[in-house]
Amino acid sequence: MPRFWEQFYPENVPTKINTEAYETVVDMIETAMERYKDKTAFHSLSSSLTFGEVDKLSRDFAAFLQTKLNLKKGDRVAMMTPNLLAFPVAMMGVMRAGGVQVNINPLYTATELTHQLNDAGVEAIVIYGGSTATLVKALGDTSVKSVITVDMGDCTGEDIKSPEVDPGIPNPIRFMDALAEGAQSTFTHVELSRDDMIYLQYTAGTTGFAKGAVLRHRNLIANSEQFKAFAADALRPGKETVITALPLYHIFALTLNLLSYFSVGAKNVLIANPRDMGEFMETMKKHPFSVITGVNTLFGGMLQHPEFGKLDFSNYRVAIGGGAPVLSSTSEKWRKITGADILEGYGLSETSPILTLNPMGKQGFSGKVGMPLPETEIKLLRDDGTEAPRGEPGEVCARGPQVMSGYWNRDDANAESFTADGFFRTGDIGVFDDEGYLSIVDRKKDMILVSGFNVYPNEIEAAVAGFPGVFECAAVGVPDEKTGELVRLYIVKEDGADLTEDSVIEQCRDALAGYKVPRQVRFVDELPKSTVGKILRRELQKLD
Repeated sequence: MPRFWEQFYPENVPTKINTEAYETVVDMIETAMERYKDKTAFHSLSSSLTFGEVDKLSRDFAAFLQTKLNLKKGDRVAMMTPNLLAFPVAMMGVMRAGGVQVNINPLYTATELTHQLNDAGVEAIVIYGGSTATLVKALGDTSVKSVITVDMGDCTGEDIKSPEVDPGIPNPIRFMDALAEGAQSTFTHVELSRDDMIYLQYTAGTTGFAKGAVLRHRNLIANSEQFKAFAADALRPGKETVITALPLYHIFALTLNLLSYFSVGAKNVLIANPRDMGEFMETMKKHPFSVITGVNTLFGGMLQHPEFGKLDFSNYRVAIGGGAPVLSSTSEKWRKITGADILEGYGLSETSPILTLNPMGKQGFSGKVGMPLPETEIKLLRDDGTEAPRGEPGEVCARGPQVMSGYWNRDDANAESFTADGFFRTGDIGVFDDEGYLSIVDRKKDMILVSGFNVYPNEIEAAVAGFPGVFECAAVGVPDEKTGELVRLYIVKEDGADLTEDSVIEQCRDALAGYKVPRQVRFVDELPKSTVGKILRRELQKLD
């Protein structure tokens, strides 16, 4: 039967939901701003903002964008900051002004940043001061005209030491100055519809070349409502405290932690640097949490800290893992301390992101990614295009209100990425069991998952192939206890080349974001290839 998994939904999960509960995301957040105006919306470092304060500050920023930068509906604004109070304020200002947010990893290199800014046609960027040195290297090759810089203490009322803005940035605008100017300006309400764009979420897909997934207001509203229907026990209006350690530029945290929980009046505790586990634990002591999202490496790091077991779990409701498989051992340790397993889910940037989730209350850890959310269709296709029966693997193909309309200016990729009847091809291989639970048995061809981040071998290979002394190269993922996988690089040297593992890794640090840099380099006489000359990465993965 179609959507056969629906018969196995828990009693409190509906099969039908209102995916048009709001006309736009702006309507959704403004409703929450009014309803919960005196409650704490965000906490960062040692400061907080109420919903009412976020309302005013984001409106001020929207007015600044409109009156000082002449932002028009549909213009793209890049966001390149860690999880600080300025992020949600700026984000909500951009959407209220009718802009389209382009989310960018603050760790990107100049090459990666240049491509994304140019592909999206960005003319304004909100950027953390510590990332401006990278922007300086890219700026001259882009159309960016306005740079708004963010400090650690912005919106906190405190003077917190922050990295200096690179002096090469021409006429930088401090975020707090922008808010002050906006407060003296007139905000003009923008008529938006659910079909208007809200985010360009860049993803390498299966090719390694970054493409912008076009996400519209209707996609984010639908996915938020789908999640609320499936995890209602962890969405008590005005009562939840959410820990946001995953970066907000990632669609997982953006949709779940920020938008979904903002809409129900949750307090959101933003963690700017989760690698500082000591400070992270101190923050969690002060804010007994009910909800946390993460990847396996984050949960594992928390469990290893001696203070984690001493936290107050009296308010705890759920932990949701995504981005990379959650290990059974990690979930078991988590359950011993918190009383519940980590819930796994599955999704992609192109699907806003959630497609499947394990229901709350299910006992035991299955290693499966759950059931499709309400109003979501998933079919598994064999290579010949026929649908795989239950118990047999096939490519996960999805259709639903949360699925993107397509890639930005990439008709070629869109033609390849959708079936004739409108299902998005994820490239992942999955299996359904008889109770509607999906397992991911293989991942996108050759993709490497490092701490939940997608790393694509051909991107690494393209960079390394240009290094002096490299004849051929291939990158593969190998298991790693700390990061899930690490990048191992195989190189065939040119005759007489003087290359070492350290010299290659050092060059990679200049060309690639940190999580993409190979941790291991192996020099070989030749690479395994098919009869047509294609490098066989899977054969390399078998090597020690």
